[in-house]
Amino acid sequence: MTPDANDLCVFAVRRGNIQARFDVRNTYYIHSSAEEGLIKVSLGELTVEEPCYGTSASAIKRTGEDQPKYIRITDFDDYGIPEGHEYMTAEEYSIKHLLQPGDILFARTGGTVGKTYYYDGSIGNAVFAGYCIRFRFDESKVLPKFVYWYTKTDEYVSWVKGIQRPSGQPNINKEEYKSFRITLPDLPTQKKMVEEFEEKQRERNQKLQKANELLMDMDLYIHRTLEIKDISFNNSIVSAVRTSDLCENGTFSAEYYHPERMAAIHAIKASGPVKKLSEIVSFYREIVDSSKSSNAYLGLAGVESQTGELSGVVEDSAGQAFAYDKDDVLYGRLRPYLNKVLFAEQSGICSTEFHVMRVKNENEVLPEYIAAILRSNLILSQTKHMMTGNTHPRISNDDVKNLFIPVPDITVQKEIVEELHGRRQKARRLRIEAEQAWQAAKLQFEKELLGD
Repeated sequence: MTPDANDLCVFAVRRGNIQARFDVRNTYYIHSSAEEGLIKVSLGELTVEEPCYGTSASAIKRTGEDQPKYIRITDFDDYGIPEGHEYMTAEEYSIKHLLQPGDILFARTGGTVGKTYYYDGSIGNAVFAGYCIRFRFDESKVLPKFVYWYTKTDEYVSWVKGIQRPSGQPNINKEEYKSFRITLPDLPTQKKMVEEFEEKQRERNQKLQKANELLMDMDLYIHRTLEIKDISFNNSIVSAVRTSDLCENGTFSAEYYHPERMAAIHAIKASGPVKKLSEIVSFYREIVDSSKSSNAYLGLAGVESQTGELSGVVEDSAGQAFAYDKDDVLYGRLRPYLNKVLFAEQSGICSTEFHVMRVKNENEVLPEYIAAILRSNLILSQTKHMMTGNTHPRISNDDVKNLFIPVPDITVQKEIVEELHGRRQKARRLRIEAEQAWQAAKLQFEKELLGD
């Protein structure tokens, strides 16, 4: 018997000593097998205290290490909290909101409902926000880390999709989380499965670290190849500006002459031939109606920051769009997408928050080279101090046109383009391998739960 895909009911079928469950997506789960000694237990049966909602206090800047870190659903992803993350603290909280090692947070609302975070204490004292629900487990029955890894399985993901209320803001309350049933092997088996999963996680992280190192070193490679010195500056409240710079740029904005920006410009000028961007590219603003275009619409989120490749994120168009051609360079000018740069390998349409650039003379400057430089810290150091506007800060058209670009010999440009292309390819392979290993680890975890 197969349920209708639109049917909201969930029903169970018993056959001998096997229980099976179907949800609205026709997903089949083993609930228990007496022959294999596996049982299904709800999360509510495994806790040592009632799950707790977090504090609704506002997040404020941390001014001292004695202040606990504030964990909100925006602070963690499916793999934890990124290294180097900047934490806030809570304006107020109670003792019950302090996390203990082994606690697991479940996101209860929003687009990331179902997301989980395991607190091991390594980040120091922490409290959690109201959009999270904390579960504290009885370690004589279940290893908290076992529950955490269970929430990374397809079984859990399918359950989340099936139980969350689709109308309005998606959400799952604590009673619903308590009802989620997990296959529970004995503690030694749990320990073994956790260790195996974490070994796969370490392998995944190592590959991703290698990929990130390849990408992060691209700026260093560009500096070294172009013989550009490190951009060093004194970030003081008061700084001096050369008269020649004032005359050349014709503006008296303090941010325009920020020490970092001026240090970057002087370093670029000292390296060799330099031109303003408007001297080597033309800016195209061919407006089209995206609803009538046969080309797919590219939004700002559709480009990866580090690699300059398509991210796969599809956004709805806002009506008007810019048309671009193969070999054009797209440059995002809106925070937080500043310095998102795409070298177009085919024609298309894009958000009007992109600058569409076309190289005037490819015998003088390669389009891919322009994309590589625009993506580098040589440009970010110039642009991040020139953002205007409060709601949606962006860099002005004139400021983009006046960006300083090093223009070495075409053979040097080709060398840079080929090297960076090779690094991106290696990084892409490592990321694919890391994701494949991660998916294989999750599959193996589920197979062990089912006794396969």
